[in-house]
Amino acid sequence: MHRLDLDYVAPPRRARWPGAALLVVSLVVAAGVVERYRDARDELAATEAAQGLVNLDRGTSKAIPRERLDEETKLVNDVVRQLGLPWARMIAAVEKASTGDVVVMQMQPDAQQRLLRLTAEAKSRQAMLQYVRRLGADRSLADVYLVRDEVRMEQPGRPIQFSVQASLREAR
Repeated sequence: MHRLDLDYVAPPRRARWPGAALLVVSLVVAAGVVERYRDARDELAATEAAQGLVNLDRGTSKAIPRERLDEETKLVNDVVRQLGLPWARMIAAVEKASTGDVVVMQMQPDAQQRLLRLTAEAKSRQAMLQYVRRLGADRSLADVYLVRDEVRMEQPGRPIQFSVQASLREAR
């Protein structure tokens, strides 16, 4: 059997200050490198901008195909139509009809057909029907009707999920 020597005396600790000093020096050097990188990046951006202003030899622009131009025109028209919707009136009508028993989950305006589709959940069938009536009474909406409703059996309290569609009236 071999003899085992166990030394329960901890070795003397070395001083920590050399490691801390090395860390501080490293952080200072890293900060200097980051600062030099930022300066070089800014100088490069300024040089490129100045070169772009001085460079008068610009390439001729390519002709855009007619189909692509038509697509982009259609997209722009759709965006303008969407922005032209009476957003404030639609949101005010939805908020005015709201109660604590109905939660609006989705609001989908259709600018081309001037329709507003809502998806909501109600605690009861009564609350759902009252919400649809209140929406129908609003002056900014017309032809408000219930598109579909479904009892969510898997959810606690069995809420009724429903969809409403309404036409947007023109501003007077």
